[in-house]
Amino acid sequence: MEKIIDIEERIPTLKKRRVRRTNRKFSVLIVVFIFVLAVLLYFQSPYSDIKNINVNGAQLVSDSYYIEGSTLTKGQSMWDFKVADVEKTLKHDKWIKSVDVQRKWLRTVNIEVKEWRKVAYLESDSTYYPLLENGEKFEQQDVSAPIDAPIFVGFTDEKVIEKLVKQLAKLEPEVLALVSQINTNTASLDPNAIKLFMNDGYEVRAIISTLANKMNYYPSMVVQLTEKEKGIIDLEVGSFFRPFNDEYNQLDLQITDKDSEVDSSAQDGEQEKTVEGEVAEDEQQED
Repeated sequence: MEKIIDIEERIPTLKKRRVRRTNRKFSVLIVVFIFVLAVLLYFQSPYSDIKNINVNGAQLVSDSYYIEGSTLTKGQSMWDFKVADVEKTLKHDKWIKSVDVQRKWLRTVNIEVKEWRKVAYLESDSTYYPLLENGEKFEQQDVSAPIDAPIFVGFTDEKVIEKLVKQLAKLEPEVLALVSQINTNTASLDPNAIKLFMNDGYEVRAIISTLANKMNYYPSMVVQLTEKEKGIIDLEVGSFFRPFNDEYNQLDLQITDKDSEVDSSAQDGEQEKTVEGEVAEDEQQED
């Protein structure tokens, strides 16, 4: 036979379960109340205000420029701005590649900036303007000759400058670091012909459209020339090398030949004058 349990025996057990259930609900309500109260107190206290604004990645301008541009200030509420709005405000500068704004901990805002890389300087009236890898000219000028990027000399066509900057942006960093100065090649009929003066003493002649593809092999080219004297590496059509002595001695020889022609012409002129003078004297004596 099954044992019959009297309902009076189960009442204490049911009461205990109800008490435990009620206590759990009450505990949850207490926790929620404390949490809400803490949040309200936090928003009303100075601990919800911005204490630190950190900027990382600034190279072209100062950290303070980005802080001012973000419109964020110390003492402002950490939750009184939208991250997307601050990022959009900062991205309007043409030298900025990307911006990432984040709230850190309770009182810190981090602004992570990525700027377009500086690949060259444009020389104009003894003033140097940075040129960025996106083709833009950074308007902050410098009167002293820079050493952290090559200098463009003799360039005036903006389209040519833009094409050259984009080619330099494709160079390996170690190759770009070797370029000291880039001039237009006035001896060539091609407006895209250029001369590159390297920090290791070589001169490179190239065409803008093929510059990156060929110049990235520059270190391996120089290794093959270590036992030779310095000279010109010509990459305009194919690639070949000629020492400075061979290049500039020929120019000196051509100049010397021209000087000789001028001297001989002058001597012939003097002889003609002498003959004319003698003829004039003879005519006077006959008279």
